[in-house]
Amino acid sequence: MKKLVALTGAGISAESGLQTFRDGDGLWENHRIEDVATPRAWRRDPQLVLDFYNMRRQQVLNAQPNAAHIGLAALQVHFDVHIITQNIDDLHERAGSENVLHLHGKILECRSEADATLVYPITRDMLLTDRAADGARLRPNIVWFEEPVPMIAEAIPILASADIFVLVGSSLVVYPAAGLVDYVPPMVDKYVIDKKIPPINDRSVIRIEKPATEGIEILRQYLLPN
Repeated sequence: MKKLVALTGAGISAESGLQTFRDGDGLWENHRIEDVATPRAWRRDPQLVLDFYNMRRQQVLNAQPNAAHIGLAALQVHFDVHIITQNIDDLHERAGSENVLHLHGKILECRSEADATLVYPITRDMLLTDRAADGARLRPNIVWFEEPVPMIAEAIPILASADIFVLVGSSLVVYPAAGLVDYVPPMVDKYVIDKKIPPINDRSVIRIEKPATEGIEILRQYLLPN
């Protein structure tokens, strides 16, 4: 069974109603990234950061997987599918995908701000008084801008062993995640799905300039011709 590796970004969840910060004026839910998604923001105004992520958490809980999430999960019947996502939602899992690696953390988890290994599930609003088992304050289990991305090390060998590579809904502007495409073997089949295809210097790439829901259906036609 061929190994299909999909790298997904905010565009795949946008059709489920989850906003992306790269659209329009660059704001994320009317906030500057620097004010809600950096360690400095957490130190400066932790309540604002918690309020922001509490809102995001409820949005994710209210959202549903769309046809793109479901379509990728359905490909597991025919391929060994591995999803590497830049998204913090759980829509891939709820759609049925079994192998999902989250590069930037999970909105439905929190962790000790002193010990990143102390992780807890959470579906309610976080409070400033919440504490981990080590007594430290709990923070969202999110990789913020200006923080290292430890899951990159796990993603690289997955990409390097791909037989088929699919990029869905990513603008390739957030590093180091954007650099992961460089680890895809040069001879594998590559597909890019986005409403606006990011610049990729590879003539062999099949470009599907459509929203994710439409694009995944077109991808299925390429991969599973009648």
